[in-house]
Amino acid sequence: MVEPSARFEDIRIPLREPVHGLDSVSGVLGIPEWWPTGSRVAVVLAHASARDQNEPMLVALHRELTERKYLTLRFNFPFAEAGKRSSADSAEAMEMAFRSAVAVLGRDPASAPAHLFLGGVGLGARVCAQLARERLRLDGLIFLSFPLHSQDRPEKTHNEDLYRIISPMLFVQGTRDRQCDIDTLKQTLGRVGAPTSLHITSEADQNFHVPKKSVRSNDDVQAEVIQTVATWIEKQLGTA
Repeated sequence: MVEPSARFEDIRIPLREPVHGLDSVSGVLGIPEWWPTGSRVAVVLAHASARDQNEPMLVALHRELTERKYLTLRFNFPFAEAGKRSSADSAEAMEMAFRSAVAVLGRDPASAPAHLFLGGVGLGARVCAQLARERLRLDGLIFLSFPLHSQDRPEKTHNEDLYRIISPMLFVQGTRDRQCDIDTLKQTLGRVGAPTSLHITSEADQNFHVPKKSVRSNDDVQAEVIQTVATWIEKQLGTA
């Protein structure tokens, strides 16, 4: 029998303080073949609102990056762990959960990552930005469907965190995302001091779904997003 090149383990991530009566949240750790040899790169991924760690885009990205030899972790925010259908956590609670997930990767100093990327979809991307403003030592940030403004209200942007980030950032946005007008995002990125990259996914909405009449499928879009993220990480590491 051929051994798989990567393995995936269900783990518990302890929280510093209880949220919704929970003292931990669940996560899935992707361990690549031969870890911790090689460049020891880790990627931590957070889910969107009204979803959990098992949302399809997150699962597919998590699996592919693990197969590409990166240590990866996706996890639940407390509201998702508690079975709530919307973001009921404070910003502080979600940041705590994200920090707790990152801390899991360093529990064994002998296998701690040498390079760290943080990423998220929608709400997860926003929490990522909130963490990064604290000037953590990061190799890059991956923002999928970044919620730049309220739905259909591009005049009311939420971009303050982006101006305080010093790490390289990748934005992957669909043209039908009602929480991120592309022109408004381009104007915002023009004022950001850190290096930024923008990949625009034609016809995709905030969930990276395309209309049924599109010549592309949702699977096509998913593959495009995953390849974009993987290529950008390689570029940041100097291995592209």
